[in-house]
Amino acid sequence: MTQQKIILDCDPGHDDAMAILLALGHPDIDLLAITTVVGNQTLEKVTHNARAIAQFAGMKNRPIAAGCHRPLIRSIQNAAQVHGISGLDGTHLPEPTLALDNRHAVDLIIETLKSHPAKTITLVPIGGLTNIALAVRKAPEIVELVKEVVLMGGGYHIGNQSAVAEFNIRIDPEAAHIVFNEKWPLTMVGLDLTHQAKPTAQIMADIAALNTPISQFVTDSMNYYTAGYRQRNQATDYAPVNDPCAVAYVIDKTLITTQRVPINIELQGQLTCGMTVADFRHPAPQDCHTQVAVSLDNPRLWQLFINALKNLA
Repeated sequence: MTQQKIILDCDPGHDDAMAILLALGHPDIDLLAITTVVGNQTLEKVTHNARAIAQFAGMKNRPIAAGCHRPLIRSIQNAAQVHGISGLDGTHLPEPTLALDNRHAVDLIIETLKSHPAKTITLVPIGGLTNIALAVRKAPEIVELVKEVVLMGGGYHIGNQSAVAEFNIRIDPEAAHIVFNEKWPLTMVGLDLTHQAKPTAQIMADIAALNTPISQFVTDSMNYYTAGYRQRNQATDYAPVNDPCAVAYVIDKTLITTQRVPINIELQGQLTCGMTVADFRHPAPQDCHTQVAVSLDNPRLWQLFINALKNLA
């Protein structure tokens, strides 16, 4: 199978870390670059985490660049209540020595797209959309160069930052509005889908049984992530992992069913700001360029992930 070239724009974050591991460990992904954006923690912290994860997984000769340290307009919000003070609380990674690219993430995204044939690179943003919005404003010609945008964010029925808004969209809804309204093919892998991506006790046992430093990191990460999830939700199951779902869709589109619908971003509602408004009322018009992820083959997702961990080992 031809490798899928991607740029992963992220804000690690426990589930971002798992998305990076999946992208680096799966043979069908050619990870061209990692870019970081403020989100789960400050830009400094998430960039440190991205370098640490990439180095831990053995990444070489691929750039990592830091991007926007704040949203376009709004004040900074983070998810310390979910990911902790470091963004990766509960885990222990060596201090990274992996060099940081001296370009701004926005410029790295633009230059990478322009240095490859058109329609060969998928943008996979799994944090706030500030970097992607600025890239397309700075160089609008990249819309015609991008193969597709597959993003983790939003939700057509539920939110987590508010009743109707998901965190990645809510922290910079203006950026999301820009990204969703460009005419590139866009798949929203939102909470309706990612909340189906829960490991079972057997899956966690299978990960632990790999008995590698990377599997131990994943176990530690999931244990911390799940403990907070259970406390916040009075739950007994494992926490769903959001961000790997977007990478998994790029690898194998049969893992996830989608539905083509128009989507736009609410910017003004006092109670609904950041809502991804998906219009299911009628069949999608011919020129509809957006779709939502609907259902997941969860066992196959985890097998994909475990195989990637084996490859990294």
